[in-house]
Amino acid sequence: MTITRRGFLSASAGLAAMPVLRATAAPLPRDADIVVIGAGAAGIAAARRVMAANRKVVVLEAASQIGGRCITDSTTFDTPFDRGARWMHNPETNPMVRLARSVGLEVLQAPSGQKMRIGRRNARAGETEEFLAALVRANRAIDEAARGRLDSSCASVLPKDLGDWAGAVEFVLGPSFAGKDLKELSAIDKARAQDRNSAIACRQGLGTLITKLGEQAPVALSTPASRIVWSNRDVSVETQAGKIAARAAIVTVSTNVLTAGAIKFAPDIPKRTLDAASKLTLGSYDHIVLQLPGNPLGLSRDDVLIEQSNSTRTALLFANIGGSSLCSIDVGGSFGRDLSEQGEKAMVAFAKEWITKLFGSEAAAAVQKTSATRWNASPYVMGAMSAAAPGGQLSRRILTEPMGNVFLAGEATHETLWGTVDGAWESGERAADAALRKIGAIRDESTEVPTQSTKKRRVPRPR
Repeated sequence: MTITRRGFLSASAGLAAMPVLRATAAPLPRDADIVVIGAGAAGIAAARRVMAANRKVVVLEAASQIGGRCITDSTTFDTPFDRGARWMHNPETNPMVRLARSVGLEVLQAPSGQKMRIGRRNARAGETEEFLAALVRANRAIDEAARGRLDSSCASVLPKDLGDWAGAVEFVLGPSFAGKDLKELSAIDKARAQDRNSAIACRQGLGTLITKLGEQAPVALSTPASRIVWSNRDVSVETQAGKIAARAAIVTVSTNVLTAGAIKFAPDIPKRTLDAASKLTLGSYDHIVLQLPGNPLGLSRDDVLIEQSNSTRTALLFANIGGSSLCSIDVGGSFGRDLSEQGEKAMVAFAKEWITKLFGSEAAAAVQKTSATRWNASPYVMGAMSAAAPGGQLSRRILTEPMGNVFLAGEATHETLWGTVDGAWESGERAADAALRKIGAIRDESTEVPTQSTKKRRVPRPR
């Protein structure tokens, strides 16, 4: 059966009513039209797209839960919190916002501003204006550099006179935004990143949303793919539970997992593809979550705070998450990576030291239960979001090139929404479209399936 794109979209709208059995409790199927590797946002989006085309799909997930880098922890504390991604963006065009509401979850506007701290006091209005002016000048310098013929690191083009706000500016634009220091970050990649100011949260957690959206997909958990044999005609995916023969495969693993060789390919991944992935390695970004009953920091619900710092050895504070007593101290870049390597005890010690510096020892003494993420140590992820090295921005497009009947997806393959769950979701839909076209399940019309980046979105340009 071949359906048109228009008919395909109509089928997508009715997906929630499709009775699909979960594969976790059943023997692994031996064949499928399309095999999806990874049950994160990209993998679930791809699976839903294939299911909407009435084609057989199997999703293989190495971890024991759906979500990838979107995991909601509902057991450590009384309040759920997201261990990975916590925001969606662009609510007017993002299909995930509509889908969240359709499955009974609540979406709400995330905090739009940041509070500034200078030592143990809040920044005055004039000081905050100085920071914002420094941030604007740094962004403009990066945008201007991105228009040049040669790509540069963001650090190399920063204005030299950012003064007391230099460390905060570098932290906000580098580790906090992309998980990497500015010296490791492509100016073109940073400039082309789509505006992400309109952040949207899911009250029950972004990981909860991805899990809910994947409920009807046939997902085999704790089933890592070990080898993919591919050609221009079909693919074969090998796992510890058996082999699956399919007409195409969509691989959504991170660039770090791809370059680490955790999945073997026969023939090998083309050098062009592997080189592209190696220029889009994952940064480091972790949450150190502290339970602080009684609000000793004196902050409001979902307040976001950063400090005036003379280096990137600093953090972002997300306070009183969802009105709870949980506060997340977020660290990233090279400092965050080094801290994570030292283990959770060292991470919690830093968080207490940091809030002592800003709010006094009484605040640190109020800390009760703690938890910290260590995404770099997660064997099925190996980091945070992708970030292009200087000269590596074009690698994102290279990753979208098919390898025979194998298609790559994930936030690293999105040129403007990289580093976001939105970009991961859209990339999964896009890869599914390409795979379905390749096996003849949908045929082209004059218009493309609308996606977040083609609906009411400005042409990507430096910000």
